[in-house]
Amino acid sequence: MNIKKVGLTALAGSLVATSAFAGSLSLSGGAKLSYVQKEGTIATMDTAGRFAMDQEISASGSGELDNGFTVSVSHGLSGSGAEGSDTSTLTLDMGDMGSLVYNDTDGHSGLAGLEDFMPMAYEQANDGLGTTGTVAVMAKMASGQGFGYSTTLGGASVSIGFSDNLAASTNRSDGGQDTTAAGANSSSSIAVSFDAMDGLTVKAGVGSEGQADGKELDHTTVGFTYAYGPATFGYQINDEDDSAAAGSDYETEIYGISFMVNDNFSISYGEHNTSLANNDVDQEAESIQASYSMGGMSINFKDSEMSGVANAEANTHETTEVLVTFAF
Repeated sequence: MNIKKVGLTALAGSLVATSAFAGSLSLSGGAKLSYVQKEGTIATMDTAGRFAMDQEISASGSGELDNGFTVSVSHGLSGSGAEGSDTSTLTLDMGDMGSLVYNDTDGHSGLAGLEDFMPMAYEQANDGLGTTGTVAVMAKMASGQGFGYSTTLGGASVSIGFSDNLAASTNRSDGGQDTTAAGANSSSSIAVSFDAMDGLTVKAGVGSEGQADGKELDHTTVGFTYAYGPATFGYQINDEDDSAAAGSDYETEIYGISFMVNDNFSISYGEHNTSLANNDVDQEAESIQASYSMGGMSINFKDSEMSGVANAEANTHETTEVLVTFAF
């Protein structure tokens, strides 16, 4: 169900020297009901609280400037408490010149969009496993507000991202300035995607992230996906190199295969394995997933486990999840 509010006015004076344009906001929403069971040495879940509900509401609108450019905005509210997040995105579509976007919470431009692009029925193989910062190389590249630019060059899709990596909880109302964090750990990156042949897509990216000690984390990724009939295969390798003398270097290999049983039902298997330099223990995750859609309702399932969490042999984590979503 969409609710229209006609008459929203957005001022375009900061973009081009024209008069204001009129647009509309479209309000949409959804709901999620999940069942989650976690086990393992680092599992901290209360066994009595396995059911949870999430809510999603978003408002979006767009308008055209006198020069033909299109400006669109979206505001989203997802869930509540620690798991909830508010996000706003402003996009300037310049046609053949590409698109410029600003996201105030959690942008995915540049390398952040390639953190894990393997085929999957539901989520990343390592999703919901381990601890923050130990489950994925390049995870920090996807955090914080920032700008993005995307365009097409010679048949390749190019995405450039820049972020101050400020926390999502900081207040950045228009006209104000966030003073709760320094910009020492800003990041910049570029990602390229190219359809090399029928069914084969190759993706790669590089980026760097500043640290509080003045050193940098350098990130690279390269991989491919190949679709053949109802099956899609993928392989990706991510590297994170810390320039500090006592820094930690990581390498992650990701595998994935998905299969479309029919138009409504898909299954997948994935692995997400991270090695730490000078450490004999690898962090290894694997996940079996399935997804079934029926009109505005979808049912998602995953059974995942991780060993060597944070590259420590004694750490294990397992999770089983069923998620039912409703769009309206």
